[in-house]
Amino acid sequence: MKFAVIVFPGSNCDIDMFHAIKDELGEDVSYVWHDETSLEGFDAILLPGGFSYGDYLRSGAIARFSPIMKAVEEAAAAGKPILGVCNGFQVLLEAGLLPGAMRRNSKLTFICKQTELEVKQGDTMFTQSYEEGESITIPVAHGDGNYYCDEETLKNLQANNQIVFTYKEDINGSIANIAGITNKKGNVLGMMPHPERAVDELLGSADGLKLFQSIVKHWREQHAITS
Repeated sequence: MKFAVIVFPGSNCDIDMFHAIKDELGEDVSYVWHDETSLEGFDAILLPGGFSYGDYLRSGAIARFSPIMKAVEEAAAAGKPILGVCNGFQVLLEAGLLPGAMRRNSKLTFICKQTELEVKQGDTMFTQSYEEGESITIPVAHGDGNYYCDEETLKNLQANNQIVFTYKEDINGSIANIAGITNKKGNVLGMMPHPERAVDELLGSADGLKLFQSIVKHWREQHAITS
């Protein structure tokens, strides 16, 4: 399976993401610069954290207009797994690939710490290696991680089982303690916590590795069916 790590000006978690896939997961991975226009040959797309374009205007607001985003949108429409972490989540929101928006953390401070999450959905292509209801430890590092959506959107997220991860405590003011959501199709996941920083016990937790293993497991199952 081949992964693409999209690199925007200001990305700073791209190396962490590359390491997680190459050295911990053992899969093929390449960096793709933001001004490329094709993602042909890639099976999964990863948008890492950082401060794309310096977070000017709003976090992710400029990156969503990068040339590569048209290819990301096409990959999403084709059903390929798309994972946006932290700033990557913000880019997916700005691009309209996920509903809602990000606001400043409720206490207006940058948060960087290990965080306990609950796996709300265990049957997605990103979570099938977890148990539903499982508590996992994944670090966060963000200043604009306060997820917001209107009441109707929240009801739709809940009704369609799109809320995949929630914080076990209110760390940033996110509505319904949401830490990660998918699109209706279930192939685009955005999350503020950093699973790529939780792939080895030396980092304080290896709970994030299961997310990447889930992607590979799902892809292999689908590939076996269609081949």
